[in-house]
Amino acid sequence: MLRRSLLAAPMILAAASARAADWVPKQPIKILVGYAPGGTADIAARIAADTLAKKHGLTVVVDNKTGAGGFIALKAVVQAPADGYTVGIGIMGQLAVGPVVPGSAIPLDLDRELVPIANLVGVPMALIVRMDAPFKTIPELIAYAKANPGKVSYASTGLGSTNQLAAEFLAAESGGLKMIHVPYRGGAPAIADVAAGNCDLFFANVSEIMGMVNGGKVRALALAATKPSPLAPDLPLLTKDIPSLDINNWFGLVGPAALPADIKAGVAKLFLEAVADPSNKDTLEKQGLEAIGQGPEAFAAYIHKDRERWAKVVKAGNIKAE
Repeated sequence: MLRRSLLAAPMILAAASARAADWVPKQPIKILVGYAPGGTADIAARIAADTLAKKHGLTVVVDNKTGAGGFIALKAVVQAPADGYTVGIGIMGQLAVGPVVPGSAIPLDLDRELVPIANLVGVPMALIVRMDAPFKTIPELIAYAKANPGKVSYASTGLGSTNQLAAEFLAAESGGLKMIHVPYRGGAPAIADVAAGNCDLFFANVSEIMGMVNGGKVRALALAATKPSPLAPDLPLLTKDIPSLDINNWFGLVGPAALPADIKAGVAKLFLEAVADPSNKDTLEKQGLEAIGQGPEAFAAYIHKDRERWAKVVKAGNIKAE
């Protein structure tokens, strides 16, 4: 169900922005992450936390509250005081994909209980295939799938997942390919089955699959981006064949809906500057990440745009959550 308040960020933050520079944290900031340590959401939070500590002497604690698809952490954000000292990491799958997939288990009202603060980093998705797949380029994959409807299989991390939507996006934008969906309980088993030759292809964050690619276990066919990733500088861009297939899996900062505009702007400024700090360039590149740099208003608009895009994919593929 789509709500309004998350997408209804103030059109003008002039007054709030003017006061944002005066907002200085007087106590530790806690970042709630709904995913395990070492994952992309956790890494993004810790990069920001470490930089704020080094540059400003601030105490920023990363608290991993896993479970319920990352929503336990977001529920804790909703229940926290709206004072800027408790924020959370919200990802594309939660804020843009889940709300448009029928049957998605979302235990809170995203748009009335949360507010977007800043879109921090993104990582492009890459398409991998089994090593002995009879196609080595995107045009060859499309031609093969068209000639063999229902023969090409794609893995995902579950019904309604970002991986499934990426594959269905490819199918729709390629003229309506007929492929078989094979859902798994996580990315690791999905990648393993592609490596074993039991499934043909899989979309994943480029940072998650380059180890298998470099080890010769799977073949990377293309990067769903408009420019190369430092992790795979020679990987062909999917957007050269299908311009719309730019899939940037983003990780942003959210807070309680009642967060005052000046504090929201101040928190956004601190975190965006931290992530974009030149000292983090190498760290981000090693993770396949890129700083996005969207404040509250731009982030809200981006969520709205992404929901519209994925809603079309969901409708075209008749996709439903588990």
